[in-house]
Amino acid sequence: MKKILTTLLSALAIFAALLLLWQSVIWIFALPPYLLPSPARVAHAVVARFPSLITSLVITAAAAAGGLLAALLVGLVIALIFAQSHWVRRMFYPYTILLQTVPIVAIAPMILLWMGPGLGSVTLIAFIICLAPIIANTTQGLISVDRNMVDLFLMHNASRAQVLLKLRLPHALPSVFTGVRIASGIAVIGAITGELFAGSSRVGVGGIGYAIQYANAQLETDYLFALVLAATVLGFGFFFTVMFLEWCFLRNWHESVRVIDQE
Repeated sequence: MKKILTTLLSALAIFAALLLLWQSVIWIFALPPYLLPSPARVAHAVVARFPSLITSLVITAAAAAGGLLAALLVGLVIALIFAQSHWVRRMFYPYTILLQTVPIVAIAPMILLWMGPGLGSVTLIAFIICLAPIIANTTQGLISVDRNMVDLFLMHNASRAQVLLKLRLPHALPSVFTGVRIASGIAVIGAITGELFAGSSRVGVGGIGYAIQYANAQLETDYLFALVLAATVLGFGFFFTVMFLEWCFLRNWHESVRVIDQE
């Protein structure tokens, strides 16, 4: 309990120092509110626009979560296929790099053209941006099993499926969670980017990206900062949810989680 309180107080102290620095910059340079609103104005915008802020947050969270879960399922299947055949991995693995090298802003308009505006297009964009790190990390975990352990399983007449499910997949779990942790942050970025292009299927109702466009057009800088804060909170929420699941799955046997618990 003492460790938790110390960590919490340290985080609050850093947050307070950042707010003070923010306010000091406004005082020193005499910045107008439309350029840099004060923390108090942003807090007022959060309270005044709280219902619409929560609505936008929920819509973006749904798109990001849908894209992340779909990327996890598809990425696991692709990684399992890659792990079974060196030839398949050598032929098709480089094409997964295209998912990272092609800017999402370049393909978002095409997805909008094909699927139309709304949640489906935004979820697909989040899925595309999340897929590559999950495939890369899971594949690496599956093929990095100690050869001696594989030989031991084969000596006991283990089938290929048993080697995969009882040796390779458990061994790859830390790598899977590493990929999901990376993808959890960029899922929110992908969803917001998608909303900037795909917008909303209903006028006046949309996610954080849609609301950012509205706030920017109306020069509501305080509300714009509130939306950025909401996106940050959502990203942290996704990240720490994945970390909690990782702790639940690995805490009894994997050294990385056990070391963190002992620190």
